[in-house]
Amino acid sequence: MANEYVVQATSAEDFREKTKAGLVLVDFWAAWCGPCRMVAPILEQLAAEKGGALTVCKVDVDALPELAAQYGVMSIPALLLFRDGQLVKQTVGAQPKAALEKFIAE
Repeated sequence: MANEYVVQATSAEDFREKTKAGLVLVDFWAAWCGPCRMVAPILEQLAAEKGGALTVCKVDVDALPELAAQYGVMSIPALLLFRDGQLVKQTVGAQPKAALEKFIAE
């Protein structure tokens, strides 16, 4: 991963740990998903630009299907925004940078 503000969840417990503090944008993705590969560099760029004010936590739905099911993820990329461990909102599908900035800012 390109920068220190992009992390990978390796288990449900790891996921809870990584989303419990601050603003965290969770990216439910898969290696075979084209739109996921399109949005990944945008998310990395946003995380770098926010410089610690935002963490991007990547969740591979093939590696952690129970976590995807827990959050009702039916299609990917699914982006969930957490603030201090609480789910604030979510969106589905690859989106341009401006739309993602608006999603995070609101």
